[in-house]
Amino acid sequence: MSTTPILQFGTSRFLQAHADLFLSEGEDALGRVTVVQSSGDAGRAARLAALAAPDGYEVRIEGIEHGQRVQRSQRVTSVARTLSTATDWDEICRIGAEAQIILSNTSEKGLVPMPSDGADRFDQSMSWPAKLTHLLQARHRQGGAPVQVMPTELIAQNGNALRARVLELANDASFAAWVASDVTFVNSLVDRIVSAPIEPAGAVAEPYALWAIQDCPGLITPVRHPAVKVVPDLGPIERRKLYILNLGHTWMISQWLTKGGADYVRELMAMPSWRAALESLYADEVLPVFAAAGDTLAAGYVTQTLDRFANPFLDHRLSDIAQNHAEKLQRRIGAFLDWGKTLGMQGRQPRLTAALG
Repeated sequence: MSTTPILQFGTSRFLQAHADLFLSEGEDALGRVTVVQSSGDAGRAARLAALAAPDGYEVRIEGIEHGQRVQRSQRVTSVARTLSTATDWDEICRIGAEAQIILSNTSEKGLVPMPSDGADRFDQSMSWPAKLTHLLQARHRQGGAPVQVMPTELIAQNGNALRARVLELANDASFAAWVASDVTFVNSLVDRIVSAPIEPAGAVAEPYALWAIQDCPGLITPVRHPAVKVVPDLGPIERRKLYILNLGHTWMISQWLTKGGADYVRELMAMPSWRAALESLYADEVLPVFAAAGDTLAAGYVTQTLDRFANPFLDHRLSDIAQNHAEKLQRRIGAFLDWGKTLGMQGRQPRLTAALG
């Protein structure tokens, strides 16, 4: 069986409607994908088979785009084959020895260190970083061609974090030196709400999508696509997401907890008074801070955020967003106010200050 230039760990509906979709519909794609189920869950055999169906699988895009309601359907045909770490490890290592990119989006559980992580031989119970370490060791033994690792897990500086864990697990000096010199771990930030699965494979997603990739020497860009952005620094993008989208959610919850009146974000956004209040908050208390920081893209991101909140097809429960509200207030609003103080904005954000309590 031939190899593919991209070896992907994770079968999530997020990847189905994100990276795999971009590779299918974009330009100058590096090539097709071998998708690996790293959990070994035999109950997902139907999903594995459907991902690599000859006619692909469906992704439905539903939401608000440029102020207009959109619904469209696309077929994703970028997946060439599927494998499982539980049954196909030797074949995965063979493909991994030749792949140009190793892509991942594993669960939080898959990142938790396991007792078996330090074993000399591969074990299905290992965490994802340990499995990757064994995969890279196999590549090193077979000549050690350079390779790019692209985690998309929602961890700050995810490439750096994964690199540090692999080097921690490396028990051979030659292998560790090769990882340090010839394996490029790329930091990235991904964003798209994928609201529902389509069985046995496929997903429903919002129009908005982002795959921000931090530039680095020798970077291989997987595909040219409007949602794929190569940037010198992920910091501004992380701040926009945290202090506009996430902050907006948390401010809405601070008001909703006392006023009530709805179950979903879209219901609040359909009420003129709620939408006007949020628009005013962004204009008067949020965007001036970004302007003081020299961020010229924040206003456009606010417009996109309002469209995302108003998505009539998305059942985004306010009660779900309200979980861990006190911690979110500090991380999203408290930290934003602190940032504003460093930029001379102290005292100019009364509604955010009141929400913080």
